[in-house]
Amino acid sequence: MTIDAELVAAVDKAARRLGTTRSAFARKALRAALRRLHERSLEQKHGEGYRRKPVRRGEFSGWEGEQVWAD
Repeated sequence: MTIDAELVAAVDKAARRLGTTRSAFARKALRAALRRLHERSLEQKHGEGYRRKPVRRGEFSGWEGEQVWAD
């Protein structure tokens, strides 16, 4: 993997501030980026499902009585 010197310096500074290594910082950042991509993909699929099959009027009205919030 090739990373420009400015980015390496910024990562090293952040890693020192967090008390970790460059490798650990990079692993954590890559995992977080992959998790965000996965979540975005799921959100897109969810939205597409509702675009293909929108909620019908009254579809969930049978559950409205179950949504009572206690004080």
